[in-house]
Amino acid sequence: MKFLALAALAVGSATAFMPSHHGKASTVQLSETKADLTDLGKKLNPIVGFFDPLGLCDAAFWGKSEEQTIGFLRQAEIKHGRVAMAAFVGYVVQSNFVWPWAMTMDGTGFPSTDLSPPEQWDALPLAAKLQIILFVGFLEWYSELTPGEGSEGGLTHYTKGGVPGKYPTFDAIPHSVPFNLYDPFRFSTNMDDATKEKRLRAEINNGRLAQLGIFGFVCAQTIPGSVPVLEGIVKPYSGEVMAPLEANWSF
Repeated sequence: MKFLALAALAVGSATAFMPSHHGKASTVQLSETKADLTDLGKKLNPIVGFFDPLGLCDAAFWGKSEEQTIGFLRQAEIKHGRVAMAAFVGYVVQSNFVWPWAMTMDGTGFPSTDLSPPEQWDALPLAAKLQIILFVGFLEWYSELTPGEGSEGGLTHYTKGGVPGKYPTFDAIPHSVPFNLYDPFRFSTNMDDATKEKRLRAEINNGRLAQLGIFGFVCAQTIPGSVPVLEGIVKPYSGEVMAPLEANWSF
């Protein structure tokens, strides 16, 4: 769907709101523990607090330590929250708006709002879908680049004490864009640490809410009556939302 393109814009959002540090900020060691998550949980939602019914913090993924596992989980939640926020906004926008210019070189326009967002995705040419998927794949690959201390744009990996959710700057690419994609005018440069921390917590909560929101849309359009509040608002969809290339080929 078009909101996949918006997801590409979400991956860099943390860079502008990371707490500032003096010196080599890119290699600051965090190594959060379960106790840190318990404390964070109370700040995020005093009523629910720390919530881990599956015991994932103690799962020791791939034989790694608690700190490394928590780093992975924190990164995953922040990333999925950002994608969900982009997806929710994209779903609403593309349900009501069509880009006025041509979509392809032959002058074909974008799918109309007569189609639901997943139907619009199905109507895209295969080449367009592959461009979106490959671009998002590139951003995912780039997010894992951690040249390390002393490298321009380098970061410490989130499983090794790095900052969860922090995206490598594009300064690491020679002749790349000369500005931060999230905050190109650097409005947040002089923001104090307390405000940044508050906004980072807000981002997590907004991401959690957006995940519920986009799943609400998906459920309402594929399971009639599953979300009563969206009855008559979200158009039904008979395709397979988990098979993005189903309209082009199937296995």
